[in-house]
Amino acid sequence: MKSRKLLMIPGPIEFEPKVLQALGAPTASHVAPNFIESFGNCIELMRKVWLTSTGQPFIVSGSGTFAMDMVAANLIEPNDHVLVISTGYFGERFAEISKRYGANVTILAAEIGDIVSLDDIEKALSIKKYKLITITHVDTSTGVLVDPKPIAELAKKYNTLSILDGVCSVAGEEIRQEAWGIDVVLTASQKAVGVPPGLALLVVSQKALGAFKNRKTPVCNYYADFNNWLPIMQAYENRQASYFGTPPVNLIAALEVSLRQIVAEGMENRFLRHQKIATAFREAMLALGLKLLPVYKNLSANTLTAVYFPKNITGSIFLSQVGKNDVILAGGLLPSHKTLYFRVGHMGSVNNNDILATIAAIESALFANKVSFEMGIGLKTALKILNK
Repeated sequence: MKSRKLLMIPGPIEFEPKVLQALGAPTASHVAPNFIESFGNCIELMRKVWLTSTGQPFIVSGSGTFAMDMVAANLIEPNDHVLVISTGYFGERFAEISKRYGANVTILAAEIGDIVSLDDIEKALSIKKYKLITITHVDTSTGVLVDPKPIAELAKKYNTLSILDGVCSVAGEEIRQEAWGIDVVLTASQKAVGVPPGLALLVVSQKALGAFKNRKTPVCNYYADFNNWLPIMQAYENRQASYFGTPPVNLIAALEVSLRQIVAEGMENRFLRHQKIATAFREAMLALGLKLLPVYKNLSANTLTAVYFPKNITGSIFLSQVGKNDVILAGGLLPSHKTLYFRVGHMGSVNNNDILATIAAIESALFANKVSFEMGIGLKTALKILNK
């Protein structure tokens, strides 16, 4: 009998068996030839996943929040102006991180479930000179998807560095870092990249590195300082041993396996697969009479979906009933709406069977709560999309 449940939260996600095997292998020395080769391969593979030929990858122990912190520590100096485009909880977090390094922060916050208009962004950029602009590609709290390409174009027009928080998007949503001119794209290992938690991953453009090298004040975070990490990344890519802090050897071995799988699938195929599964799930929820948190379907992410609970249902009881069908979902995160909605992650290795099992578990919980709906309509709707 299967002893574990299907993990359909926005991260950590379900991981491929070969990734977990690499994680459980005997730990090598961080200066062993096989590990040096693995680390160097990861750096080169990241460029293929991020779709850039010139960006500088960084692989550092930490969470997605540390990746955000690392960018802020290295690119912000006291009294720099930072423009934060916020579509939820993590936009606000980037604002708080930026303030810690002395930035003067302006927040353009969208209404819940919506995005900030390009007109409002350009207006803000035209009024004041900003050092950088931060964009949350997919806010994990709302499931809202922002198109970073036109915002990056505006940033370039106003000579502002563009920072994309891709924690819930890299390797799931379409990102073309070099073609779109995004200066930094950051993420964490436990989401669509498909590796257990513990790695902060970012790729930095040469323009952003130039801004870092021209800073007039020391970096106020020793562990995050690019001065400490850049020589390490360059050494490993050149297949040479180096040391600043002991790297998470097994996580990096697992990262190499996952990155190879992602590249083998092909980025175009991967983008389309996530889009198809997400569409099937969203349409299934709508067919069941449920309402999405994003105000328009085209603002819904392909890596996760935020769905309002039916009226007169206690969310914790509903999620518990879904869990009885061996599927784990996440509750709300946005403080103002925390008890009103739930979140479903569908990224990385998630396949058609996983999404169908999730829909079935939700239908079962709706039935248990005596919600009126056509039994099987969610599954039927999803299957029509998945089988196209």
